[in-house]
Amino acid sequence: MPLRPPTVLVLVAVLLAGCLPAAAPVSLTVYSGRSQELVGPLFERFTNETGIRIEARYGDSAELAALLVEEGANSPADVYFSQDAGSLGAVAAAGLLEPLPPELLQRVPAPFRSDEGEWVGVSGRARVLVYDSRELSTGDLPQSVDELIEPAWRGRIGWAPTNGSFQAFVTAYRLMRGDDAARAWLTGMAGNQPRRYEGNSAIVQAVADGEVDVGLVNHYYLLRAIAEQGSDFPVRNHFFEGSDPGALINVAGAGLLATSRNRDAAERLLEFLLSADAQTYFAEQTSEYPLVAGVEGPAGVPPLAALAAPQVDLSNLADLGGTLRLLNDTGVLP
Repeated sequence: MPLRPPTVLVLVAVLLAGCLPAAAPVSLTVYSGRSQELVGPLFERFTNETGIRIEARYGDSAELAALLVEEGANSPADVYFSQDAGSLGAVAAAGLLEPLPPELLQRVPAPFRSDEGEWVGVSGRARVLVYDSRELSTGDLPQSVDELIEPAWRGRIGWAPTNGSFQAFVTAYRLMRGDDAARAWLTGMAGNQPRRYEGNSAIVQAVADGEVDVGLVNHYYLLRAIAEQGSDFPVRNHFFEGSDPGALINVAGAGLLATSRNRDAAERLLEFLLSADAQTYFAEQTSEYPLVAGVEGPAGVPPLAALAAPQVDLSNLADLGGTLRLLNDTGVLP
């Protein structure tokens, strides 16, 4: 019996479908100022859940921001994931970020996202002073970062002037007190002969080793050291008062590049980073503060809501160039 026309059409459709190439998997190019060690596992989770592949380019946040500005409209990037708000602000100021959906932005409190809706904070970090609990009690500690320029602290401080989080703190100091005050503070600090380190982890270890008594870092570096070395680790965090520049709460955050060819997939990544699963990951695995309501923060530090951070608009931390010039002018950086 001859095949009926509908049956023939079905068979032809099946045969043609078998000859067509499979659709290429969607992939995203992410310029990440967060290290592979920290966020690589999260990217893997995202890919496993969505099938969207992540092509990550890891590097220093400020350097990646400069690269994005240099690449301009020719950038292959879909998402920029920065370790600090200042670098995000620089990319936004260059007109390279697309506004994000309001429903995504509203998952995070207003102080931790762009005023213009161009980036959103993903996790928070508080600036602190770590100290040697064998040598110092809480009553011995300065109540303001300004007290560190007093002669009593000469030779006892560790800092990392090349570190992005330190430079963001200096930018915040400039916004709060003005350039002249920031210059005076940096000059006073340099005169107190602080020991220079390459990063926050090195400062925390230097305090533990007795090289210095105190050091300026982000809060989570101590928590990681305690997790690795045990509760007998002799260093503790000291939180400055909320009105002090030393109490700055900065964010790691992300924005969607105007060059993105996969906007829907890029938005899905940002939604994932603000999911309860990812926010819990930041609290438990990196000891950072989650920014989405209802997710418990890291153990061993005050809740984020209990920290009275200084009134600094994180959208205004973009002037890294002005901070670098000031650090050079004062001899803090060569």
